[in-house]
Amino acid sequence: MRDLQIVAESWPLRQPFVISRLTQTHAELVTVTLSEAGSRGRGECERIDVLEPGAPPVLETLRALDGPLRQVNRETLAALLPAGNARNAVDCALWELQARQRGIPCHELAGLPPPGPLTTAWTIALAEPGVMAGQAARCRQLPLLKLKLGGEGDVERVRAVRRAAPEPRLIADVNQAWTADLMAAYAPALAELGVELLEQPLPVDEDACLAELPHPLPVCADESVTDRASLAGLLGRYDAVNIKLDKTGGLTEALLLADAAVAAGLQLMVGCNIGTSLAMAPALLLAQRARFVDLDGPLWLVRDREPALRYRDGVVYPVPGVWG
Repeated sequence: MRDLQIVAESWPLRQPFVISRLTQTHAELVTVTLSEAGSRGRGECERIDVLEPGAPPVLETLRALDGPLRQVNRETLAALLPAGNARNAVDCALWELQARQRGIPCHELAGLPPPGPLTTAWTIALAEPGVMAGQAARCRQLPLLKLKLGGEGDVERVRAVRRAAPEPRLIADVNQAWTADLMAAYAPALAELGVELLEQPLPVDEDACLAELPHPLPVCADESVTDRASLAGLLGRYDAVNIKLDKTGGLTEALLLADAAVAAGLQLMVGCNIGTSLAMAPALLLAQRARFVDLDGPLWLVRDREPALRYRDGVVYPVPGVWG
């Protein structure tokens, strides 16, 4: 008989994480552990569903499915849970459980090469230009910075960061905070300042105009992409997709979405919500094929799980025993 454990956790952050839509001081997480015949699999997700903020809490959703979750497999999971946080935690637990039962690592189970070190973005939270410049100056030795933007004044924010940290590559994430007019006015300026990728400039229900607006730098869908079902609506509007396991509902759908996105001519980014190394390790498998990687979630925490992925000088290194 398979054993199931569902646990809510709260992990304090080193500093508030501020974007255009929220301020976060703790990572509110749910972990799922499946055990069977001496083998164990684990998964982690954020407790609040990023796809449907008004949906039932992840913890309640999972506990209501206690019986079915003890019998489900990766092939039948999508019929039990929709794409989103809750399914991600279960899917990743099923991957690790199955890999351990077979005595092989998860990358081999997925038909992938072993994961290697990758350059990951370090996120600069949304603030006034001088504050963001100060944050950037303290990490100017890192290779890739991701700037959280929020509307009016964004060009000044990016310009201040560029002056304080002239060497790192830059990507910018607007989190749906611009209008079409701001996109037309700001995107060329950001391109001139060396920003290489612009994430989700417009609200999800207002992004159709991206098909008509110039793209002086690649535009990446984040909130507008969930799983393969959302992909068709992105074509002609976006140049890249940010794949997050909490959106796709786990590694199973994320791998399929990546294949479909590449086939459609889109660039890949692999991102994360704030979480521990347990949430980052499955995404690290997928990130091996991405042009842009943003897996800095654990660096915002006061402490990480043990064992943990290793981060050094803007590079994330896989560590045996974290997951998989």
